[in-house]
Amino acid sequence: MAKALCHFDFLVIQVILLLLISFKALGGPPDKSGSALFIFGDSTVDTGNNNYIITIDENRANRKPYGQNGFREPTGRFSDGRVIVDFIAEYSNLPLIPPFLQPSAKYVKGVNFASGGAGVLSSTNKGLAIDLETQLKHFEEVRVSLTRKLGAAEAKQLISEAVYFISIGSNDYLGGYLGNPKMQELHDPKNYVGMVIGNYTKAIQELFAKGARRFGFLSLCPLGCLPALRAVNPKANKGGCFEEASALALAHNSALKAALASLEHQLRGFKYCNPDFYNWLHDRISNPYKYGFADGLNACCGTGPYRGVYSCGGTEKVKDYQLCESSDLHVWWDSFHATERIHEQIAKAIWNGTNWPYNLEDLFLNREKSLVEIAYDPEYTEYITNLAN
Repeated sequence: MAKALCHFDFLVIQVILLLLISFKALGGPPDKSGSALFIFGDSTVDTGNNNYIITIDENRANRKPYGQNGFREPTGRFSDGRVIVDFIAEYSNLPLIPPFLQPSAKYVKGVNFASGGAGVLSSTNKGLAIDLETQLKHFEEVRVSLTRKLGAAEAKQLISEAVYFISIGSNDYLGGYLGNPKMQELHDPKNYVGMVIGNYTKAIQELFAKGARRFGFLSLCPLGCLPALRAVNPKANKGGCFEEASALALAHNSALKAALASLEHQLRGFKYCNPDFYNWLHDRISNPYKYGFADGLNACCGTGPYRGVYSCGGTEKVKDYQLCESSDLHVWWDSFHATERIHEQIAKAIWNGTNWPYNLEDLFLNREKSLVEIAYDPEYTEYITNLAN
């Protein structure tokens, strides 16, 4: 009898939520494409901001062979060519989104605030990168500038129709925690993840308060499988990943997933895309041939085991490096960053994939999920089941 009642509760919750969603789904044709793309994050999406700040060589990508594919000269992108946000801009019919610090950058189609080495926490790489809190201050400068240029009503509309793409967190765990014994003394892993996610959530809420409504997130990859982490892993001779780092990434992704689901119910109009980047990339690392790659372990550019010593292009610390013949055959470009081909593949996957609750194309077109899509989405079913229990 108790079992039957639980099943009945589950059905009631499901029907109520589907009815609530149906009012939105029947709201009319999709709006026009998002008018702008605003980008926040670290080296995964930095397109040149670190060219304009004082930092260390490891936080710069303005030297050859960076950008060797598709650009005449290195641009500051931590890749052999384009990065994920370049492809997203292309798919949404936007121009390349300029770095905020680029002189004479125009803001009406969006702007990129990301900085290589940045963290969610201000203490991560302090003084060597533009942390998330500062990136939000830069966004406020842009918002004021747009209001002055376009007028309050048009600027407000642009900000509400834009898509906000955020990719950040790796540095908080690699340098901010694993590379910081003092931080490990102060916080156990669970508390530290909670602190990072708490600050991340606060940043999202701040953007929402300023008018942002449509968000795309790139969660963390298997950090322990980075060539740099394999190189220092005691099990490296077996090709093993550094499990402590990957465990932090998984904990972060799980906490972020829960935080976003909570925000969706708290903030009216909040819509987001949050694909499972961890397992998506882990599959390519473990089974490169399935996806047209030849090597999922070794970096194309670097030195040492797995080319995991961060020396691509030569740095102040390590001048010598090796370069593979074809970066297209590698998952990893350098010790920490993926190749352009990986950036393109993940951009395609989250542009029109089946990520719950939305993909990026949905966000740019401001589409609502159909009842059929929602009802058969495995993550939606999991969410309803958890509510019922």
